[in-house]
Amino acid sequence: MKNELLKRIFSSLILIPLSLFFIIEGSFYFIFFLWIIFLFSSLEWINMNKNIVLKILGIIFLSISLFSTYYFREKAGIGAFLFVIIICLSTDVGGYIFGKLFKGPKLIKISPNKTYSGMIGSFLFALSFSYLFEIMIDRYIPQYNWSLLNLSDLSFIIIIILISMVSQIGDLIISYFKRLSKVKNTGKIIPGHGGLLDRIDGMIFALPFSYFILYIYFNMIL
Repeated sequence: MKNELLKRIFSSLILIPLSLFFIIEGSFYFIFFLWIIFLFSSLEWINMNKNIVLKILGIIFLSISLFSTYYFREKAGIGAFLFVIIICLSTDVGGYIFGKLFKGPKLIKISPNKTYSGMIGSFLFALSFSYLFEIMIDRYIPQYNWSLLNLSDLSFIIIIILISMVSQIGDLIISYFKRLSKVKNTGKIIPGHGGLLDRIDGMIFALPFSYFILYIYFNMIL
């Protein structure tokens, strides 16, 4: 676990600042960033699946997901976008740490490494880090404030749990297809994480979901 965790930390120290640069800059930089993600994740998906129908459906889904991601970033603003990214990342980290530390009963057969303790850790980390993010935005970067932060505490918690849940479901869906293909990871491009699709599996579901839920219920994106 120690070596794997060190690899994850090292990779994150490189990937997070680089990703933040493209996200914060937006515009052409963000489009370029999304194209790189699309190309590598599509290649991993095509190599992982033998069925031509699955290949095509996966590419279509990735196209819709990343287009929604671009629209979300451009229309909702960087505060809302980073809020969802924080939820996804903390969901992943919380699930990994709690799952490794506490183990316990398995969550579902299609992903044998997923446990109930990991699921609880995912929700706890998502709630904790989202709350810290809210405080930081409100206190230190007020220009990135956005209307969702002004919702009641209960609504705020519900939104975090929903986004975290969708992120975990996305993780399970990709795990299911990895299991069908009899591979551990979608690729080997990121040390400690596997492929790019392994890293963004929850985000490609959570970001489009967040875009539509904010559009439908909160009319944030016009």
